[in-house]
Amino acid sequence: MLQLILGGARSGKSRLAEQIAQDSALNVIYIATAQAWDEEMQNRIAQHQQQRPSHWHVLEEPIYLADRLLQIDQTNQCILIDCLTLWMSNLLMHENAELQMQECQKLLQTLAQLQSQVILVSNETGLGVVPMGEISRKFVDEAGRLHQQLGQIADKVMFCVAGFPMILKGDK
Repeated sequence: MLQLILGGARSGKSRLAEQIAQDSALNVIYIATAQAWDEEMQNRIAQHQQQRPSHWHVLEEPIYLADRLLQIDQTNQCILIDCLTLWMSNLLMHENAELQMQECQKLLQTLAQLQSQVILVSNETGLGVVPMGEISRKFVDEAGRLHQQLGQIADKVMFCVAGFPMILKGDK
């Protein structure tokens, strides 16, 4: 089962994903993609850490997500990845300009072969104005492309607004 949960900042998407993972009654592995570049991000990460159940196994993977998924995949487990837009930022800021395309393609191929249940969390960035800067436009474009591709292979897609999930694809 592959689930994609999209939403804006502070939409409740992470809380929803965590509740789904907890309700699965499976062993949960939480993959965090954030990197603490500054004090504000360190505080955000600390807040997320406090919200999660302490018995979940947490891994940090800012770049090579597909490889990490292959390493930890097994039946009877739930992998929650939060979040793909931070992962995309990490890839776009990497010195290797081709890495973003390679890693996104590898992720799409890897997700199709996993035995674990997977919950992907990502910010929907394409609902506002077109950003002014080149890197910001590239980020919105690449995140949007990834979401479209993930939506095609996901069993369930939800969009979270004000803490309420709207089911876009799959069973209720």
